[in-house]
Amino acid sequence: MAPGLQHFTDITGDGGPRLEAASGEELLRMDRAASVALGRRAPEPPGTLFVTTRRVIWLSETEKGQGYAVDFLAITLHAVSRDPEAYPSPCIYTQIDAEDGSAEEAGGSDFEANGDLQLAKVSEMRIILSDPGQLDALFDVFCHCAELNPDPNAGRNEENGWFGGENMAEGGWIHGDEDMIDGNDLEAHTFFTNLIGQNGVHDLGRSVRELQIDDERFEDAEEEDEIQENGH
Repeated sequence: MAPGLQHFTDITGDGGPRLEAASGEELLRMDRAASVALGRRAPEPPGTLFVTTRRVIWLSETEKGQGYAVDFLAITLHAVSRDPEAYPSPCIYTQIDAEDGSAEEAGGSDFEANGDLQLAKVSEMRIILSDPGQLDALFDVFCHCAELNPDPNAGRNEENGWFGGENMAEGGWIHGDEDMIDGNDLEAHTFFTNLIGQNGVHDLGRSVRELQIDDERFEDAEEEDEIQENGH
């Protein structure tokens, strides 16, 4: 698995990130006046978001030469969040593969004793755009990049609590962890009421909606059977 969230300082003379052209990395999207919120911290002052074929890079406007980057291989889930009970601002919510015992779980702080942020332990990142109307377009780019960077361990997902079904588009997968579907978890609720995506998954949002529709049809069929039985 690729490393999690990292500091990024490899910036060109024009203020953009230096891409790895030798490996075929290309810039797909740029959003100015975008903020990021790491873990439970308040959003950073607006900066510039760059989405490449390999990673997500955010550069600060207030601290020139400073920023963060995360490979798509390390982004385990991304979703559009518009529920104000889950987060005050509409955003792209992401989960990042982090070190065991993330700082959020350890006590709600992402900081070391000397005040430095422990990026390796940050497991959540939110991206807040100046124009919330662009969130769906950004989500689509994330989905495209997830397809370009499939999880190399995808073949073993079934052994680790993942399940599929006939209605899953193009072999998509949903995680079967109880924590992912806990009704008391606002973020988990957000995943199933908004667009959702995972690394290596094709059109998972549509698959979730299809599963919900089929569940409703199944319940209707049960009700009809009960009515018929009571009528005899």
